[in-house]
Amino acid sequence: MVEVIGLTRIREIRENEKKVAQSSYNQSKETFEKIATELYNLLKTKENAEASFESYIQNTTSIEKIKEQSSYIEKLNQRIQSVQLLVQRARNDMEIKQEKLSNAYVEVKKFDKIIEFKQKNEIEEAKRKEVNWMDEMSMQQYLGHKTR
Repeated sequence: MVEVIGLTRIREIRENEKKVAQSSYNQSKETFEKIATELYNLLKTKENAEASFESYIQNTTSIEKIKEQSSYIEKLNQRIQSVQLLVQRARNDMEIKQEKLSNAYVEVKKFDKIIEFKQKNEIEEAKRKEVNWMDEMSMQQYLGHKTR
């Protein structure tokens, strides 16, 4: 029984580690989603800017307006590249934390199985002792009646 209590304490520690890993993963997931949403918005803005640029070229528009739009698209491209790097870093961080979370789940499950196995063994041992004790008592009663 003492062994199961010790294992239960270790399992509780592992459960706390799992909760910390879950929290860390959720936070990294939120960060990834935020940065990815920013990238999506930049790409949509670039798409709209390119459509405007195309319409400026098709229509009679001043060269200054076309240069301005081209410069704006170039700045968007630079921003997109930097945000893509941030998205990749956030994705890598999220994947690492997801791996840690998976490992924490596995550790908790291991201790659950070990505790379950130990408890089952303790119950079987108690039943075996009870059967042995009952056999011993029956034998004592039988021998007690036979010697009279």
